[in-house]
Order: sequence, then C-alpha cells, then structure tokens
Amino acid sequence: MSSTGADTSGPTTGTVARKRRRVPFWDNARYACIVLVVFGHAIQRLTYDSDIAFAVYLALYAFHMPAFAIISGYFSKSSSPTKTQMARVITDILVPYVIFEALWTLTKWLIEGQANPNITTPSWTLWFLLALGIFRLVLPYLALLRWPLLWTVIISVGVGYMPNVDSTFSLSRTLGLLPFFALGWWLREHDVVERFRLLDFRPWWLRLSAVAVLAATGWAAWKWLPLWQAIDLRHWLFYEESYADLGGEQWWAGASRIALMMLAVVLSAAFFALVPRGGHWWTSFGQYTMYVFLLHSFVLYPFRESGVLRNLEPTWIWLPIVTVLSVLIALALATKPVRLVFRPLVEPRPRWLFTDPALASREGRRNDPTGSRRSP
Repeated sequence: MSSTGADTSGPTTGTVARKRRRVPFWDNARYACIVLVVFGHAIQRLTYDSDIAFAVYLALYAFHMPAFAIISGYFSKSSSPTKTQMARVITDILVPYVIFEALWTLTKWLIEGQANPNITTPSWTLWFLLALGIFRLVLPYLALLRWPLLWTVIISVGVGYMPNVDSTFSLSRTLGLLPFFALGWWLREHDVVERFRLLDFRPWWLRLSAVAVLAATGWAAWKWLPLWQAIDLRHWLFYEESYADLGGEQWWAGASRIALMMLAVVLSAAFFALVPRGGHWWTSFGQYTMYVFLLHSFVLYPFRESGVLRNLEPTWIWLPIVTVLSVLIALALATKPVRLVFRPLVEPRPRWLFTDPALASREGRRNDPTGSRRSP
C-alpha cells in the first residue's frame, strides 16, 4: 500500500496503470469516527439527567473530533493545489456549507417559528466543513515552515488567549484543532505508518493497553465528574471559547489546552489501535462519512428539541439503546438510496459557477472532504 491509503487506483512503473489495494482500515476508522459523532450528539440530552452519560460524553469528546481531524490530515496534500483541487474546495465544502445553512434556517423557521440567518455562524455540525476548508488552505503554507507541528500547537494555544477570535466562521475551533490535522499530514509526510508497519503489527498486548487506556479515561471522567463539571471541562473540549470565557484567566491557562491535546493524541492512538484492519460488510460506508455528518443532525433535531431524550431512566437501559440507534442512523444515512436522494445537496456540482464548467464535473473519482477517494 502507498501512503495515500485511500486511493482506489494509481500509477505504476512505465505507462501501465494498475489498481492499488484499498486499505480497509482507513474506511473502518472513518466510519467508526462518524458513529462516535452521531453517538455524541445523540446522548447530549441524556447528560442532563445521567452522570454516567455525562462521563461517557466527556470521554468521547476528549478525542473523537481530534481523531477525525487526524484522518483528514493524513489524506491531505501540502503541494500547491491544482485548479481541480481548488474547485473541489468550492464544490465539496463551500457550496454544501451554504446549502445546509439555508436548510437549517428554513428548518428553524418552520419548527421554531423564528430564524436568524447568519452565514458567518455555522449551524450545529457545519463548523467542521469550514474547518476542513481552512485546513486545506493553510496546509501548503505550514509545509513551508520548519517544525510545522510546533507552529500549529503555538497557534492553537495562543488563540485561546484572544477573546476576539470567536466562533465567527468557526475560526476559534478550527485553529484550536489545527494541530491534529497537521499531525495527520505529518504522519503521512514522514511515512510513519508504513515505516513502523503500524497497520500490520498489532500484538494482543497493544489492543489490551488500548482498551485499558480508554476504560481508565471513562472511569476518571465518572469518578471525578463533579470536578469536571465545576471547571466546565465539557466546553474546554470544544476548543472553541477563550480561556477567559472558560474561567482560565491565569497566564498559564494555555497549559490546560496542551494537556488536553496530549490526552487527545493518546486516546486517538488507543482508538486507532482498536479499529479493525480487515474488510467488513460495513467498511465501504466509511467512504460516505460526509453524508452521515451533514444529515444526522436533521434526524436527531426533533428528538433533541422535543425533550423525549430527557429523564430516561434507568440509564443502563437507555444508554445502550441510544448507542444502537446511533449506529443504525449512521448506517442508514450511508446507504445508496440516501446517497442518491441527497447527492445534489451533499455533493453538488454547480457547473454554472465556473468559467470552466469541467471543474465541477462529476467525472472521475470523487473525493470526500475527509479525504476518502472513491470511484463514481
């Protein structure tokens, strides 16, 4: 396998082309991440009434979006973008962002009777689309620097001291998570996965250690939950608000973000160590994570807003039920019928927008914003 991992085809020696073996691990990892995203949003209302649900929520948010950013960075290129690649930022990220912002405005107006259209403030999950766009734009510049990872950490920590850098265009959260995206790119750039055969060598003790790390994190989240609630750890894990807004007005508040980033890397590594390497019936769904990401919030919206997810006792029954439903939602939204219906919204190709309409063509391989390349 080449370090690109998700390529479905590629060049060989001479002029003969051959198929590259698609590595199931990356599709498995993408799908596992999107299931965690759906699950995290699904249990959010349970956290008001259940300490166990709150502890699970904290443990999950400590790493699931950093892990997604790492995967996205791993399949991103730092070379100067071609015309086609620049057009894909528009068609795969900016246009869907505008479309789904409009849909959310319409939804809120129909359901809540009011709406405040503001394209500068992403609705719910749409912040990640903007983050991916900004990540792609800045990566070629980061690649020119010495110690790019160090610079991204400095940016992430430094932005927390600036209250004027807020959620407008998701800038604060994007810069906060930038080190994870850069880490994914760095791992591929230095061929770390291949050189150390990280996808081939997975002894039993490594998997056991991964389970222990994740279990210990969950236990710590539950054991000291009053402390985490007191310091508002939940919002620290969003990488969105300034330290001052979170009550961290001390000069050393940035050290808290460094500690959280280190924790996220460790937990992400443990998560990746448990992701299956082989192909399964659900592996191909990992190629369509953007459908799940953009659509699941509309599925969950009525449940979250109606209050049916409140006061669900006992937790030991309802938490597993919500977990199973989250997996089913992620599966359903990645199926072919759903993709056929919503493709014009999730993967628009506005030929009229470009001076060269071919830049918006559906011909050739599609490239999911998270980096998964697939045949049309």
